[in-house]
Amino acid sequence: MDFLINYGLFLAKIATVVIAFIAILIVVKGLNGRHGGQKGELEVIDLTDHHQHTKEQVAAHLFDKPLLKARDKAEKKAEKEKNKARKEEIKKASKQGDLSHSREPRLFVLDFHGSIDAREVSSLREEITAILAVAEKDDEVLLRLETGGGMVHAYGLASSQLDRLKQADLKLTISVDKVAASGGYMMACVADKIVSAPFAIVGSIGVIAQLPNFHKLLKKNDIEFEQITAGEFKRTLTMFGENSDKAREKFQHEIEETHSLFKNFITAHRPSLDIEKVATGEHWFGQQALDLGLIDEIGTSDDLIMRACQDRSVLQIRYVRRKKLTEKLVGVSSEAADALLLKWISRGQRPMM
Repeated sequence: MDFLINYGLFLAKIATVVIAFIAILIVVKGLNGRHGGQKGELEVIDLTDHHQHTKEQVAAHLFDKPLLKARDKAEKKAEKEKNKARKEEIKKASKQGDLSHSREPRLFVLDFHGSIDAREVSSLREEITAILAVAEKDDEVLLRLETGGGMVHAYGLASSQLDRLKQADLKLTISVDKVAASGGYMMACVADKIVSAPFAIVGSIGVIAQLPNFHKLLKKNDIEFEQITAGEFKRTLTMFGENSDKAREKFQHEIEETHSLFKNFITAHRPSLDIEKVATGEHWFGQQALDLGLIDEIGTSDDLIMRACQDRSVLQIRYVRRKKLTEKLVGVSSEAADALLLKWISRGQRPMM
């Protein structure tokens, strides 16, 4: 009898856990469903206000109260005069029927931290579309770029998204604080100006493809591998079959063709660059890249933003895509794998310090 009672209690506990788990899934699904067809939303952050707030916080600790009071009074007076002049400017523009040039120019700030498959391009395209919808003649765009490159077609699309800004005659500056290599440099070369930190990694204009081959292992264990294709070069190198010299030659030819396209793309955007000198697959630090003509200026994104805050409105644009619970879990695993792969590449190809 005691056994049946204990067994019944055990089943009740299991049932409670299962019901609780199902309830959590229902709640999560309901929360995801509330958003309807909306996949994400645009965030706009006023970096000018943030910069001004930082200055005020520091000033509060640097000056005594009488000086702060006099300083605030002077700033309020200047702000009042500025607003008065602004109203007159808007009034005049309104009479002329053209309000498009009655505001101060803006700098739109974007961030692109690229993964191997450049999946971040889905957000980049939304951000660029939003900017193109409101940007005017004197506006500019700053992209803070950080990526070691990845899949050719994915970074080709990312570069094409940046080219939309150029087609709209918007000045584009790309800032590299850490790394813009391979596909990252493909994106960077689209810009009117490339600014790099002194020790940022730039370049790596080359193409690489590698895969293991298990043919000998399968043969040793009497395992046959069959592959049926239509078209002589539908598949060149394979992971499980025996690779021929002809297949290797064809695959090498494809890699060389891709490299040629890569070089032509860079030459089209930076014609003064000695492409044969830099398209060796090597990478360089910022100061070296400046000497080679890969970049235009040494500096950081913080320098650029601080300068821009003096004479224009600086707005950070972010498209935040809503993710389901399963996507978040997969995303965390994928980012961890990317980080581990990049770490291995870094240890094998770049000096550590």
